[in-house]
Amino acid sequence: MSAEALLAAGYALALTIGVGALEWLSAHTHRRAMLWRTAGFEYDAHHDAWVCPEGEHLWPHAYEHERRIVRYRARPQVCNACPAKGSCTDSDEGREVVRALDPWPHSEAGRFHRGISLVLIALAVLVLAVAAVRNREPAELALAGGALALCLLVGRLLLRDFRAHPAGFPAPTPSHGLGERRLAGIGQRPVPRVRDPFVAREE
Repeated sequence: MSAEALLAAGYALALTIGVGALEWLSAHTHRRAMLWRTAGFEYDAHHDAWVCPEGEHLWPHAYEHERRIVRYRARPQVCNACPAKGSCTDSDEGREVVRALDPWPHSEAGRFHRGISLVLIALAVLVLAVAAVRNREPAELALAGGALALCLLVGRLLLRDFRAHPAGFPAPTPSHGLGERRLAGIGQRPVPRVRDPFVAREE
């Protein structure tokens, strides 16, 4: 068995392991960031509202179709009179929290990292295909074929989620202040509930 065949298989395997590490690390970092940004806030799925540490509810007030997020906001008069306002938000319009409707990897960041993973898998497949053409011994072809089958399997799993674009997901129905005008022409089917991720930011 030639050194070239061994190196090609080893390189493809390293790329595949790197893809797994990239997928895990990006999803883990994303979850931790979401939890950190919503620290102290709890999501009430039954009422579709966030509850702040002081017990105030943040209700939906805007839906952004392109970014697939729902914005929740507390009542300004309550936030402005709250003793914890200084450590919570500097906005006079009330604290705002943003919830992403799409789970990982359908979020914008998730699709970006998934695209990188697919490029790495495609590179591994290309390396193995070239190695199979240049090294035709039975053992070398078996090694390249086994590594290629693994790369194609991983690539198929990654591509399945990547092609499930969130644009086909139903839009949210108006509730708790999310007016009809904001959802005009978007659709009236309810949005499937997702546990993760939640994104929050301060105004």
